[in-house]
Amino acid sequence: MEYQFIRDPIAGFRVKMSAEHELVGRWLNDELAHDALPVLLARLKEIKATRDEFCLEGREVRLIVSHQEALFEAHDLYHEQTDALSAFSDDALALEEHGLSAGCGFEDFEALLLDWQDFIRRRR
Repeated sequence: MEYQFIRDPIAGFRVKMSAEHELVGRWLNDELAHDALPVLLARLKEIKATRDEFCLEGREVRLIVSHQEALFEAHDLYHEQTDALSAFSDDALALEEHGLSAGCGFEDFEALLLDWQDFIRRRR
């Protein structure tokens, strides 16, 4: 998983992710509050010990974490096509599912969060 952290003078701390992990970056940029990061890292430690899983429902993205992987799913993935697109049915529009889900291994996800936490602490 490739990523780059940026401190934007207007938007604050941001992460750029590789194309296949753009949803992970969107979640990190828009869904995860900086003060929630230590709590999430503590939950990851619990998962290592118990092998449980948990789900975080965000405004636009759902995160499901197990001891093996982190799965990100945009809520749009479950949006009924008839709701939003029915008005445009004559135009043959369809919901593009590319970029609406992404996943990574548990260790990669934990490393990303630890790097993110370190970046934020060093740049404040």
